[in-house]
Amino acid sequence: MTFLQITSLLIVLAGVFGAINYLVLKLPSAIGILVVSLLASFGLLGLDLALPGLGIADTVRQLVTGIDFSEALLEGMLGLLLFAGALHVKLSDLRSEWPSVFLMATLGIALSTVVVGVGFSWLTGMPLLVALVFGALISPTDPVAVLGVLREADLPKALETKIAGESLFNDGVGYVVFLVLVGLAFPAAHHGAGGNPLGGAALLFVQEAFGGALLGLVLGWITFRVMRRIDDYSLEVLLTLGLAFGGYELAVWLHVSAPIMAVCAGLLIGDVGTARGMSEETRRYVDAFWRLIDEILNAVLFLMIGFEVFAIAFEADVLVTAAATILLALLARLAAVAVPIAMLRPFRSFSSGVTRIMTWGGLKGGISVALALSLPEGEWKSLILTCTYVVVVFSIVVEGLTVGRLANRMGRAPDLV
Repeated sequence: MTFLQITSLLIVLAGVFGAINYLVLKLPSAIGILVVSLLASFGLLGLDLALPGLGIADTVRQLVTGIDFSEALLEGMLGLLLFAGALHVKLSDLRSEWPSVFLMATLGIALSTVVVGVGFSWLTGMPLLVALVFGALISPTDPVAVLGVLREADLPKALETKIAGESLFNDGVGYVVFLVLVGLAFPAAHHGAGGNPLGGAALLFVQEAFGGALLGLVLGWITFRVMRRIDDYSLEVLLTLGLAFGGYELAVWLHVSAPIMAVCAGLLIGDVGTARGMSEETRRYVDAFWRLIDEILNAVLFLMIGFEVFAIAFEADVLVTAAATILLALLARLAAVAVPIAMLRPFRSFSSGVTRIMTWGGLKGGISVALALSLPEGEWKSLILTCTYVVVVFSIVVEGLTVGRLANRMGRAPDLV
């Protein structure tokens, strides 16, 4: 199938599954589409078992594997999704919460990577360095899933900013950590950071993380200065789209972190740009445009996650390991939240509810699946991919459907900050 045919099919299915969810399941939009997609996938697999002569599963599997999920997300959709998410987070709110956001997005990712890596190595017998790669790809919370849940919950502003800011930044940091560890674990694969010796890992991290932030701020500032001289909402919307698309690809070409670039550019345009560079009419159109982009790409992404079940190896022992990995990922997430909060307690007060909400609300998503699919072929890739997929589906469906209720029950306490 051509690119246009695949795109058309995905959009049609996302629309159909979204309508089914709206009329029947009535779940939050993105989660509902994922659930319908999973039900359709298992239905096709069941039909294939009943009528093996039709070759339904093989046909769908060829179609699914023909779509490079990793490239489609990491090289296409991710920049737009991160830019759209960052656009609606205000720097003034983030500034007051920056110690929590910074520690959870850096120290938290490091702790989670180590906890998952060591535990997964013990659980499977996998070499520790390879297990740490799995820890890096499963540790970041997915801003797409997290921000979608935040829209359903009525949280205090401080808590909402912590969750949103952390999810935006730890995604980029986790991706950089993943690239560094892949380069160390698979030096012959020439994948991302491949070939970099241990001594160059820190340099690569600085280049990727700080280079991406600097590029995002510079491009965002240039775009803001241009937009100040223009009063044409359609052109200004186009400029923001060019910033998200072009900036992301420029970051990839410069070998700096494209996700961090998208977040920094989005934060600058969403705060300084909307306040000082746009008319009221332009603000309304920019906001509406990026919310629509966010909703459409969300729907397509969760649809694709549901159909990736055809790329997973379902074996009994692997599924048992995957179930144990869910608990391991939750334990790692608890460490990633609790330790930074404990470090900050001497300087400010926290309710115990913060730890519980942020632990259960640390949803995994398509980024983890895309990173797992991007790994070099080897004896451990199938196991990593299956465990990643199970953790992601559990996170989105189970945690995603219950964290809103948990947050609404606990999030109204006056000290929940």
